[in-house]
Order: sequence, then C-alpha cells, then structure tokens
Amino acid sequence: MNYNKIFAKINRELNKTEYSGKVAIYIPELGNVDPTKFGVHLTTINHQHYYFGDSEEKFSIQSIAKVLSLVLAYKKEGEKLWERVGVEPSGTSFNSLFQLEFNMGIPRNPLINSGALVISDILVSHLNNPKKDFIEFVRNVSGNPNIDYCPRIAESEKLTGHRNAALINLMKSFGNIKNDIEVVLDFYFYLCSIEMTCKELSQTYLFLAAYGMNPFTNERVISISKSKRVNAIMQTCGFYDEAGEFSFKVGLPGKSGVGGGIVAILPEKYSIAVWSPRLNEKGNSSKGIKFLELFTTETEISIF
Repeated sequence: MNYNKIFAKINRELNKTEYSGKVAIYIPELGNVDPTKFGVHLTTINHQHYYFGDSEEKFSIQSIAKVLSLVLAYKKEGEKLWERVGVEPSGTSFNSLFQLEFNMGIPRNPLINSGALVISDILVSHLNNPKKDFIEFVRNVSGNPNIDYCPRIAESEKLTGHRNAALINLMKSFGNIKNDIEVVLDFYFYLCSIEMTCKELSQTYLFLAAYGMNPFTNERVISISKSKRVNAIMQTCGFYDEAGEFSFKVGLPGKSGVGGGIVAILPEKYSIAVWSPRLNEKGNSSKGIKFLELFTTETEISIF
C-alpha cells in the first residue's frame, strides 16, 4: 500500500477545513509551539517508513510517555499493579479530583494523570536511579540513544503543576503513594517532557504492534499477554474522556498527549505517529484525530 500517496491525499482533504483549538498554554513552554505544524510517520513491522510534513521535528510527547512508564512498571510489578490502579475508562477529565476521591485514591486507569502518578511512584520504588533508568529503557525500546528529556519543559510543568500536586497529595492521604511526593512529581514531570520526532515516536511504539517484540532488535520488551493488555488500555483509555469517540472514529489502540502528538498501532502491521499542536476541548489533537479517522477509512483497515 502506498501510504505516502494516501498521506498526501488526506492532507489535501484536511486543508479544506480550518481546524480550531489551541496549543496547551497552561504549560508555558508548550504555548510557544507553532500551532500550524503537522507531521506524520508510519513504520511497518518489516522496517518500511512512510512520512509527511514536519515528521522530523521534535516535540514534547507528554502523556504519550505514560504508555512506556506503564509497560516498565508492569514488567517490574506484574499483576500486583492492578491493586493500585484500575483499567476502566475515566469518563471525566484527565485531572479529575472528584473521581479520585470517590474511588478512595485508586485511579480509574494508568493513562490519566492520577494513574500515571501511581505508576511513577511504582517506578521510583523499583528503579535505583528513576530518571536515568527510565530514559535508558526508552532509548533501548526506540533503538535511539539520543532520545532525552527536555529540562526546560519539565521545569515549566513544575511551575504550573498545582493540580498534579493536589492529585498526588489526595492519593497519599489514602495510602496509595509510597514515596516522597516531591520525588515522584519530579520523575512524572520529566517523563512527560520527553521529546521525539514523529519518526522516533512511531518506531518506539512498534513493539506494541508486534505483540511485545521489538522488530528491529528481536528483543522481547514485554510478554504477549502484557502487550495485549497494554493495547486494550490504550484502546479504551488512551484519549481521556474522548476515548470512545476515538475508538468509534479511528478503530485503533492509541495514546494522545497535550503536546499535540498521537501514536496509534495496528497489530501485525504498523505504528503511526501524528503531530498537530492545536488541541480540542478534551485535550487531544483535533487535526490529528481527523487525520487518523480519514486514514483508517481510506485504507479500510482497523482492528474492527
């Protein structure tokens, strides 16, 4: 299938509409991003690459990194993980305090902020040097030793991270945070600050399209069973309280970030990354979602 030709066709269709939305100005550094940027990169499990637009420009992947932290925590903690975080769609905003208190400090799933904070707490418990060890894990999965945090973005998030501080303090009061709050928050802000290009992002997540096996190194990142469960969580929880809409329109497991990125996978076929910084009211890339909807329609392939 000529994906480059399909990308160009969809882009022409997208250009007929002016997409609304704003960049994530509540994180000052993200507010400086050019909202007109648009990039796509698709990597197949047999090492073919297809791309369009600003696919080689780095951007902050933000909450997309939560899938990688979940994978590593799941490897370390096993099924005990689900005693501290659920697997249900949230149905509310990604930083809801009300839902967290109602559920007595147990986050609804690991991809909302509270859930990712619990995952961060688990990794702080397991890793000798959490920030160093986690970025090494990401580099190994991606096959790229140059992927790194952006300290400037991490510090920007710290300055405005009051809601996340409220979430972690609430969970601490219920006994669901074991480590020092400031240490866990620091790790969380750094993991969200990771920068990648669409190409790097697509290649990093390819192991989830290959049932946990990295197609580039033939190393197993995660078991087949755990890979299935991570993909299921992306399918049902990857877009906060818009997860049902994304599943309905696109039909692929995926994860968004407030940096405007989206990664999605088609098992046994490919991983695709899209970047468009303008966000809708749910905090997801409005143009990115529309692109993927048109893409799975045009190719007539999804998981359904």
